[in-house]
Amino acid sequence: MIRKILHSQIRKFGRAFRYDVTYMHEIADVSPGAAISLSRLPNFYKYRGPASGHPVWTGALLASTLEGDCGPCAQLVVDMALANGADADALQACVEGRPKDAGAMGLGFRFACAAIAGDIGADDLRREIESEFGKKTALSCAFAAASGRIYPVLKRGLGHGQACHRLDFGGKVVKLAA
Repeated sequence: MIRKILHSQIRKFGRAFRYDVTYMHEIADVSPGAAISLSRLPNFYKYRGPASGHPVWTGALLASTLEGDCGPCAQLVVDMALANGADADALQACVEGRPKDAGAMGLGFRFACAAIAGDIGADDLRREIESEFGKKTALSCAFAAASGRIYPVLKRGLGHGQACHRLDFGGKVVKLAA
């Protein structure tokens, strides 16, 4: 019975974002407990802090997901961000390596890249986020930087990882450098 409920929820999520949820179905088949644990993961990474900092958080989550190198996961982050009103041009600028042109979203993107790389510049970027958007936004960006990589790494571990070659920004498809 629990598997049936899980599969129903998984299908609903997949339809909502035109996302391949095959790996989620496989997890539910192997271990409903693991699928339930996976379903709780958004409670961790979706801590976004105040609304004024949501673009910063979005940039951090996008950077972390791209670092995980999963095209479908990155597209899902882009689609969810666009559905929540994110600026498509800012998302695209981050992905194209122009985060300084992406305003607040680019600040979050740069912070996550630095935090993931262990770059000491992450401290300066965190202080900038705190100064401009508050400590709660900086905290949300730390959560996003740590968590966006989880799904791509999990999918690769299960044999479902895919390299990111192109992303669609609300109808504008951009090929990424190999």
